[in-house]
Amino acid sequence: MTRSIRIAAAAYPFDWFDDWDAYAAKVETWVAQAADCDLLVFPEYGAMELASLGGRAVAGDLQASLREVAHHAPARDALHAGLAARHGCHILAASGPAFSGALPVNRAVLFGPQGRIGHQDKQIMTRFEREAWDVAPGDRLRLFDTPVGRLGIVICYDSEFPLLARALAEAGAEILLVPSCTDTVAGFNRVRIGAMARALENQCVVVHAPTVGRCDWNPAIDENRGRAAIYAPPDGLWPDSGVVAEGGMDSAGWVKATVDLDRVAESRRDGRVLPFAHWPESAARGRVGD
Repeated sequence: MTRSIRIAAAAYPFDWFDDWDAYAAKVETWVAQAADCDLLVFPEYGAMELASLGGRAVAGDLQASLREVAHHAPARDALHAGLAARHGCHILAASGPAFSGALPVNRAVLFGPQGRIGHQDKQIMTRFEREAWDVAPGDRLRLFDTPVGRLGIVICYDSEFPLLARALAEAGAEILLVPSCTDTVAGFNRVRIGAMARALENQCVVVHAPTVGRCDWNPAIDENRGRAAIYAPPDGLWPDSGVVAEGGMDSAGWVKATVDLDRVAESRRDGRVLPFAHWPESAARGRVGD
């Protein structure tokens, strides 16, 4: 018996909303379009469209927009929990700011049919988050053992740092979720290359869900480039390209694929190459001598 699951990665555009019901209707429509899947992944900072509920002045202000979005977190959690229950799926909601002190973290929350499972905060901040937006790093990595697999989350820039993904893989992660928000093709490619490298190194499935399109009312999310994709290790058991499925560049919508999680274990045990098993050798030999 295989452990096949169907995955959907969103390439998600920003919209302006005059009221909460309009936002809820959008999310409900998107989830319904991927209700044939077991795991739905939304992008980094996709929640920032909720800043529109504060009006143009609030939505256009870097700090005020963060607090406006965080204000709606309880309602957003309830919305996603209800949709996960209704459709019997797991949903990684679009990430957004969460405040526990003076500075926000960038938080992605995971939901299942039984409700809220937990959250992952971004670990390493980009220059914009550090220098202009005052977003702080989260406290630790988390592994989520779910009916759709053992999941780890590396948010956007985090995917560019191998040790984060490695820690999750060693803890048991079979699927890494990479929600992203990048404003240039170069930025998208950094995350894409990082995501594909993490799939190769850890011999696991990686799901990349970006924001796409323009947004003229908030300087933090004004331009968004990317394509949704699902990656795997090119180790002889998956596509030679490492690409299981991908959408068009800057094309909004879902990218879907069915993956067999037993193949992750098979890759790590009997792939043509064994980078997951041989990783400790790189640590032992990765020193510069005289």
